[in-house]
Amino acid sequence: MAALSLHNFNHLVSILSSPSSSSFWNLSFAFKNEVRFKKGKFLVFLSTHSNPKILKSNKKSRFGQRITPYDTDEEEEEDEDEEFDDNDDGMAGDDWLMNDDFAQPHEYVVNGKKIKSRKGSGKEGNRRLQEQRKGSKALKSRQGLIISEDQMDVRHGNDGLKRKSAGNSYHTSTKTKEAGSFDVDGGRMLVSKTSRENRYQRLSDEIDLDEKWFPLLDYLSTFGLKDTHFIQMYERHMPSLQINVCSAQERLDYLLSVGVKQRDVRRILLRQPQILEYTVENNLKSHVAFLMSLGIPSSRIGQIIACAPSLFSYSVENSLKPTVRYLIEEVGINEHDLGKVVQLSPQILVQRIDISWNTRYMFLSKELGAPRDSIVKMVKKHPQLLHYSIDDGLLPRINFLRSIGMRNSDILKVLTSLTQVLSLSLEDNLKPKYLYLINELNNEVHSLTKYPMYLSLSLDQRIRPRHRFLVSLKKAPKGPFPLGSLVPSDECFCQQWAGTSLDKYLAFRQRLLLKEFAKKYEK
Repeated sequence: MAALSLHNFNHLVSILSSPSSSSFWNLSFAFKNEVRFKKGKFLVFLSTHSNPKILKSNKKSRFGQRITPYDTDEEEEEDEDEEFDDNDDGMAGDDWLMNDDFAQPHEYVVNGKKIKSRKGSGKEGNRRLQEQRKGSKALKSRQGLIISEDQMDVRHGNDGLKRKSAGNSYHTSTKTKEAGSFDVDGGRMLVSKTSRENRYQRLSDEIDLDEKWFPLLDYLSTFGLKDTHFIQMYERHMPSLQINVCSAQERLDYLLSVGVKQRDVRRILLRQPQILEYTVENNLKSHVAFLMSLGIPSSRIGQIIACAPSLFSYSVENSLKPTVRYLIEEVGINEHDLGKVVQLSPQILVQRIDISWNTRYMFLSKELGAPRDSIVKMVKKHPQLLHYSIDDGLLPRINFLRSIGMRNSDILKVLTSLTQVLSLSLEDNLKPKYLYLINELNNEVHSLTKYPMYLSLSLDQRIRPRHRFLVSLKKAPKGPFPLGSLVPSDECFCQQWAGTSLDKYLAFRQRLLLKEFAKKYEK
């Protein structure tokens, strides 16, 4: 994937003369002179997918960690609004480390005496300040390992927090509380009580915050969780915030070890905070072993967990295995296909499969006269079918296909071959492609029964560019446009249909895309 920022149209044309050979690309550009709008510029994102993804950022935090895509509340709201979009990648920050409260002097306890951290004056003060910034072991020892965070200059780039012994402590007014401490890029760091209270002031205003939770909150903050997220966890399952920090780290470390990505931990905790309570030996390992017994490769286990973290709350013996038996014995999915089905839709393990299967089976049988074998094929190819609403999802799309002249038998052929049609947007996908098929390609509706894949192809990235390219070469037939030319890869299309180089076609496609988007934004 490549991202290009073009500030000048002439520069844009020079870029187009050497197109990328990749068929999947994203392009952002800004016109400042040649095309003027309200503010004299605009931004366009192009993608081969119907639902484009924002390019992943390669930026890193001050600790050298890859910036995770789960730090802004705005992105979460967008994810909830888009039913079929993937989660957008965004920029993560270290906001909690930038808190001004950390720049203020704090009191901490050393051997029963209160000592106020301050910048020293003179040689002694400079020496102590340098020792604090370098993480001097001697200074840490004298101070009982209690160092305020603003005194720690962390400059290394380790990827995560390394677990240390649980015997370290932090001090409150008169008592010493047991807490886990963490190694951040080689420097052990514990936050003083005053600093923590300031850090979680907003959180304490919203919920009944217990200072015993501070070590856990500090640890979870390293995964991008903020006060608003802790409030969600509190409202969803308050006991999850009462977990010992070392136990929580042990469980999350295990999930990371089986393939869960660090950027997905925040989403998992927000959806299933109870996961912090599930022990490794008695719960997590047994569920991972169950997934692998279905034929799911170890490389996909982390993705399954991120998509359906609630599966850990279901008993393997009393819930998950009976669901699998139902899929095999009642639905009719072959055992060797089961792993593929679960990978396509992990949620199938945690839904009332008997109800969802029976209702949709009865609907498709009655509405289209679909035989059982055809419906089973649909489920195998696109198990998300069992999640779609009948009234708001399945029926409107079936009625649309009827409205353009398809008979039930034609609809059944299309859905059996390409069940994903049931997930496509009517206004943004199916209708525009139908109109282009009739008005531009001079084809009839019945051609879709032979080439149902047409409905899954991108109109902007595949259908229109190939059609216009053959027209420009005067190689397009006068009658119906051959839909078969839209199916093969770009390389095969250029060799078999266009008889020209791939670079020439890609350059043409890029110019066409820019032209089409400019028209849309002019409106």
